[in-house]
Amino acid sequence: MIIKNSELETVCGITSKFPIHDEVEIAFAGKSNVGKSSLINGLMNRKNLARTSAQPGKTQTVNFYKINNEFYFVDLPGYGYAKVSEEEKVKWGKMIENYLKTSETLKQVFLLIDIRHEPGENDVLMYDWIKSNGFEPVIIATKLDKIKRSQIQKCISVIKKKLKLSADSIIIPYSAVTKQGRDEILDLIEKTL
Repeated sequence: MIIKNSELETVCGITSKFPIHDEVEIAFAGKSNVGKSSLINGLMNRKNLARTSAQPGKTQTVNFYKINNEFYFVDLPGYGYAKVSEEEKVKWGKMIENYLKTSETLKQVFLLIDIRHEPGENDVLMYDWIKSNGFEPVIIATKLDKIKRSQIQKCISVIKKKLKLSADSIIIPYSAVTKQGRDEILDLIEKTL
């Protein structure tokens, strides 16, 4: 799949209504600072369409990116250690849950996990939550360039074990620096469409 054009079309805050359309939606979830914006930019071949930040928790809205005028990438708020109040975190959680339950065109959810660390409690909760909403999340193991090649399989095993993944669950290691994994992700999106 080649992404020829992409644009940020709709930004939904806590009180916004989600847009209703016929196009397929592909959602991206992950904790703050896992590299979600970098992944989305990498897939779209854009530098800064999705805002990246050294400060975790930058995405506090549900952002809809129109891709090739035929489908959407949906960037969900980062969860976890963003420096926000508990009240805000609860609101973001409700917003994510509301989106997962109400989108009629959501076909695939990618859950991003930092390959260097065992998935945390929030990652496990998010994985279970996505599954309980009827989706089989594809795991994208980000920050691949930060580990040695010899560590990849061991790190993937840790993720599989912690999330209790089935044998046929998909994990794609990804590097925002080298773009390794990009083609696999785009191929999977193409199959989903």
